[in-house]
Amino acid sequence: MRCIDSRRRSTPCAGAAAAVCTAFVLAACSTPKQDRGPGEAGGARATPAPTVAAVAPAAEGGHRALPAPRAVRNWSELRQQAAERIVAANPESTYTGAVPDPLLAIPVLEIELNSDGSIRRIEVMREPRQAKETLKIAIDAVRRAAPFGDISRLPRPWKFAETFLFDDARKFKPRTLEP
Repeated sequence: MRCIDSRRRSTPCAGAAAAVCTAFVLAACSTPKQDRGPGEAGGARATPAPTVAAVAPAAEGGHRALPAPRAVRNWSELRQQAAERIVAANPESTYTGAVPDPLLAIPVLEIELNSDGSIRRIEVMREPRQAKETLKIAIDAVRRAAPFGDISRLPRPWKFAETFLFDDARKFKPRTLEP
């Protein structure tokens, strides 16, 4: 299915993706309370993306094992998948609702990848003036979410930036997931 909008003739229709995401969110909301994972007390959090539903139980060290990354065709898909994996790997440190105003901190990271999607280097592009510990939280969250999938067919340089929107509880939302 292709979009009719003349500005987006070469990309898949975002409406179909939104419908799939909505179906996953509705399915997650109908799950009985006792089946919810840690960090989802009372059902206050919506499932942020389809990949979250496939997250395995906590592995060694208390971190969740993530499914293998999907194949990506372009940088937009990679950024979306990376943001979804960051949230899935860090459910206790993220929020999925509306972004509060004002935000506590907004660190920005540039993530450089190897061809297999593993992290080569993380560079700080913007360090917050206050709540400096949020920078470490963001870096650790990216490391837990790696690898991000085979990117050898994407144009170089294999880098992307992610902005982390921290609330007063020091929980974050990747800017890529903000509508």
